[in-house]
Amino acid sequence: MKTRFILIRTSHAGNVGAAARAMKVMGFGDLVLVAPRWPDVLRHDEALQRASGAQDVLDSARVVDTLDEALDGVSHLCATAMTPRDFGPPTAAPRPYLESLAATQPAPAGVAFLFGSERFGMSNADVYRCHVALSIPTHPGYGSLNLAAAMQVIAYEWRQALGGFGPDAVAAPQGAAAADAQAVAGMLAHWEQALVDIGFLDPGSPKKLMPRLNQLFNRAQPTAEEIHILRGVAKAMTQAAAKTKA
Repeated sequence: MKTRFILIRTSHAGNVGAAARAMKVMGFGDLVLVAPRWPDVLRHDEALQRASGAQDVLDSARVVDTLDEALDGVSHLCATAMTPRDFGPPTAAPRPYLESLAATQPAPAGVAFLFGSERFGMSNADVYRCHVALSIPTHPGYGSLNLAAAMQVIAYEWRQALGGFGPDAVAAPQGAAAADAQAVAGMLAHWEQALVDIGFLDPGSPKKLMPRLNQLFNRAQPTAEEIHILRGVAKAMTQAAAKTKA
């Protein structure tokens, strides 16, 4: 579903960069700034630094003068406001509301999440235009959230409502393949002899030591290089034992 994040009258360049980062980690990239304090905020050093890898979100972001210009192509507007407004839209917690919105048929043409300035929040006029005012449940004694932190929460909840990213969506690090069972068995035999040599293992009463080590290394899934290192350790133990006996 088309998703846009709109920052209205943002005053801190660093928050723009952090907001871009919050969006990108949840798979969103449509950012619009309405009348920010700094017209060149998208190229501001602090914004670039705080983006931390989300430079592409800043590169594709737009700066516009009015909220009307920011709303092209979206039909469902979600304000973010801690305080309910008289005559305003209903206030809802993000999770249940966004789950319901994601399941709506027919789906909205696009969804926009609106965030006000760091100091004053959203104006009544802007909130009144929205279908809902999302209020993040916070500790009743302290509900102040940094702009980027609030965006991260909303972006996360919306991504989850859309289906989320399962563990398989995170690319596994590309590393060496695990050593085969024959290599592990050879290493264990080497370790068994080394443990006997240093007096740690009694061959007459081995108990369950080697099966337990076998399970340990099966869980660890050592690579061929790691097997080589472990064999080196076993060799060193045998050599040390031989020197002690000499």
